[in-house]
Amino acid sequence: MNRQKVLIIDDEPDIRELLEITLGRMKLDTHSARNVKEARDILGRESFDLCLTDMRLPDGSGIELVQHIQQQYPTTPVAMITAFGSLDTAIQALKAGAFDYLTKPVDLPRLRELVTTALRLSTVPQTAAKPADHRLLGDSPPMRTLRSQISKLARSQAPVYISGESGSGKELVARLIHQQGPRADRPFIPVNCGAIPTELMESEFFGHKKGSFTGAIEDKQGLFQAAQGGTLFLDEVADLPLAMQVKLLRAIQEKAVRPVGGQQEIALDVRILSATHKDLAAEVAANRFRQDLFYRLNVIELRVPPLRERREDIAELCNVVLKRLASESQQDPAHLTDEALAKLKSYRFPGNVRELENMLERAYTLCEDNQIKPSDLRLADTGQSNGNGDANLATIDNLEDYLEEIERKLIMQALEETRWNRTAAAERLGLSFRSMRYRLKKLGID
Repeated sequence: MNRQKVLIIDDEPDIRELLEITLGRMKLDTHSARNVKEARDILGRESFDLCLTDMRLPDGSGIELVQHIQQQYPTTPVAMITAFGSLDTAIQALKAGAFDYLTKPVDLPRLRELVTTALRLSTVPQTAAKPADHRLLGDSPPMRTLRSQISKLARSQAPVYISGESGSGKELVARLIHQQGPRADRPFIPVNCGAIPTELMESEFFGHKKGSFTGAIEDKQGLFQAAQGGTLFLDEVADLPLAMQVKLLRAIQEKAVRPVGGQQEIALDVRILSATHKDLAAEVAANRFRQDLFYRLNVIELRVPPLRERREDIAELCNVVLKRLASESQQDPAHLTDEALAKLKSYRFPGNVRELENMLERAYTLCEDNQIKPSDLRLADTGQSNGNGDANLATIDNLEDYLEEIERKLIMQALEETRWNRTAAAERLGLSFRSMRYRLKKLGID
């Protein structure tokens, strides 16, 4: 069996020797180059499973070499070696397409982890490049672009910030990035940052030791440790309080965590993916989110398109959802009439794919003769106006009841879109939490 090959590019003989010895002990073949020209010549003659390059080289920069390898040898991962504290340089390298980075002086356990993870890329089956989860459907241009981006980002270890509206499928995208990459056989740990009580956040993320606080009756593993070797997905990351943002930033930068009540730090090998339905840049501008953490999470941004930007996918989505509903209920599948499908294609879908699924589930339950008509979709009850933008006075018996019903539906929609996070729903509606609590009580929404 042929041994895997690694190309080392560094002008310092001591560094080259250290890397050669370490990788040789890992049963890897190594070749070395002292500058960009030598590296290009060797790459032109031989193929490699991994490249390790220094940032500063006598005849150019490591960034240029990363870009060259990305263009000419896109299946070869390349890791950057930067000076200690050069976080800006490391982020530049990741944006240019580097798989990951190391800082000098090189930490050997960290080096071995990086090399092991990178070399797994060559063992990922080609079939994994296709979406493993059929819910990411659609052949519209935005979806083809999204699938291509997912496939590319799966081959990197760069932190990815997934932006998109509620219900658009951000967690699904995060799972696909994980499933198509070298960490696919390791844990994928999703966490809704807005659903963890503030007083428990540090313990939930970093774990705690027995006796570290009242109720800590045994050692507990945190989310970071649970994701060791795999991927941690921070959903609704904008909901983290500022105090926790500081601790999260340190954990990401140091690649280590200290459990509450613990004396020693635990080294981490975790890829970070994050998402929120909010505009994170606007949260930074409003001083609700730390700029340094934003800079660290948002190395690469991946935008998930809302459903209204890919209306040509609605028919396919409906067919798949209706087949799934029929299978789950062991009934015959229902079909949309042409009028019902046209109605869906003209709807804005503020709740995106999740709203479409909920709407079809309700319609499937209510329809007769397995035919879903426009009236089964109940679109008229979602606060939509008539074609002129005005309510039809002939249908209103009592203005107070009518307005109350609209208020109820909008609040319910906001709650569903924020996974029943009352604070987030209030913010989405432009209400204070106190005002939101009053309305929930008044409307009898528990």
